[in-house]
Amino acid sequence: MLDHYQFQLTRMLEAEQYGEARELLQFLMQCQGEDQRHYEEWSNLLKWVEMAFPESLTTQTPSESSQSEEDLRRQALDPGEQDEEYINQVLYIMKHHPMIDQQMLALERAALLESPIVSREIEDWIVSSALHPAVQFKALQCLRKRGETGALTMDRLGESVRLEIERTPLSLEEFPQPVLDVLERVERVTEVLDASLPHFARELWRECLQFLYGTSTYNWMLSDQEDTVDCFAAALHLALATAAYGQADEEEIRASYGITEALRFRYEQACRMMRYVAQGAQGSDDDS
Repeated sequence: MLDHYQFQLTRMLEAEQYGEARELLQFLMQCQGEDQRHYEEWSNLLKWVEMAFPESLTTQTPSESSQSEEDLRRQALDPGEQDEEYINQVLYIMKHHPMIDQQMLALERAALLESPIVSREIEDWIVSSALHPAVQFKALQCLRKRGETGALTMDRLGESVRLEIERTPLSLEEFPQPVLDVLERVERVTEVLDASLPHFARELWRECLQFLYGTSTYNWMLSDQEDTVDCFAAALHLALATAAYGQADEEEIRASYGITEALRFRYEQACRMMRYVAQGAQGSDDDS
């Protein structure tokens, strides 16, 4: 997971998201089992952020933070004039670049393109190509940002799913409440253990949802049953603790979320899916 969060940190700094970068650095400083040089680099970078950008110490409301991030990203990604060569370049990178992070960035640029052919190109691409699930989800978000509507049928994690473009969440807060309940449950439990864990939990859960959106596992989470929330929350906490500390007390975690023997099978299913997502995320980082 280290490469993934190093990449996240780089993107935060490039987008001038210094408050978020500071929080991630504080979390990384508390992780165990990494090379000492990494801790020295993170410590020096954290000191620089706090000294150079003291406003990063001020807490923004979620709406203010989301709005400022969106404004910054639009300014950074909008090229102004959009000639045919630029449009073709963005679409080529989106479809053919070997690095997933560059495909994702191209999709962010594509959301701002004014050419009418762009949406059709994206729709044809995601229904006919075998894509990384995070790239698929980003493409759906791109289409929604472009004002497109209607349903598309595609393969996601080996399942044929039909998804409505206009219902694609653009932020974590737009996901259905049962999905958010999982995160809120983990945040309540972890905030008393480590102040940095809830922020890390949000990032990890957002990543999971990008993978699972529209699949049978995602629909299972929408069943709005408390037992289902408990199972996924415990699985998320286990993955979180393992990523942060290299190990986790699984028995204690199960007890914290009320995972009885009757729920053990469903809990194990949730854990397997979390591991699958983590492996997929690591694979995308290796590509980059």
